[in-house]
Amino acid sequence: MSILVQKSGLLSTIQDLGRKGCRRFGINPNGVMDKQAVRLINILLGNDENAAVLEMHFPAPVLRFEAEAIIALGGADFGAKLNDREIENWRPYFAKKGSILKFDDKFFGNRAYLAVKSGLNIKKWLGSSATNLRAKIGGFGGRSLQKGDRILLNSKFQIPNSKFTYKISNSLILPYNSSPTVRIIAGAEFEMLTALSELAFLKESFMIGRESDRMGFRLHGKPLHLLDKIELVSAAVNFGAIQLLPDGQMIILMADHQTSGGYPRIAHVISADLPLLAQLNPNDNVSFNLISINKAEKILLQNEFELNYLTFAVVSI
Repeated sequence: MSILVQKSGLLSTIQDLGRKGCRRFGINPNGVMDKQAVRLINILLGNDENAAVLEMHFPAPVLRFEAEAIIALGGADFGAKLNDREIENWRPYFAKKGSILKFDDKFFGNRAYLAVKSGLNIKKWLGSSATNLRAKIGGFGGRSLQKGDRILLNSKFQIPNSKFTYKISNSLILPYNSSPTVRIIAGAEFEMLTALSELAFLKESFMIGRESDRMGFRLHGKPLHLLDKIELVSAAVNFGAIQLLPDGQMIILMADHQTSGGYPRIAHVISADLPLLAQLNPNDNVSFNLISINKAEKILLQNEFELNYLTFAVVSI
């Protein structure tokens, strides 16, 4: 029972929601870039939210199902076709044995996700299925998927009675776009910015650089400056931390970020808006809206409430 990679994509890896509790050992969390999309499609299939999925970039792989499976796609829209029939994101589909899943065009977004009911049969490392490409461990042998690889499935399925007329509500799908305004909270060194730099940071837009990857997004825009030159002791950093580099440009740390850093942390993207960043392509733009920690917590709690409600609704189907 497996999925055969008939043609490899640009970068396709096995991921989950990340490796937790290991940063004190210098091991970064990894995991999917767009956690909201993955949680949604796993819940839709009745999986644990942390079940392993396939994260794909465009050009995406061509996959052949060597066993029956129930699948769902989320995140970016790469023009998916199952046996040459167009299929949508955010809806379950039944893939017969021998079915071919391919992706013909990139309509929006930068990372698409494939979840399979009952999950993928992936050996865990330190409690996670996430791929650490730099350490070459976790996921599928610590590497991206290549032609001829077989991804094992956890269970075999019978043909379902349901035709899957249900899908994720639009109210739960984030407003992905190529120039989002993401909400941030002030970082430890935010008040060290000059008044003009603080104004530029919150009023200007910044372009995603071509040198961006899963470790961090390099931003290009009006240089920012601190009131004084400082040298900081390296401190813990997290997914979404915005660091100010010596040249006045910024970097946003992403899923494969290092565990600590010594650049000024001027802000942090709130967790609810990280998926908007995750779907940006090079040359897209991002702007920032400063909010309070209290408001960020309320946004997070509301999102968790909605996901819990979705879980209950799926169980009731």
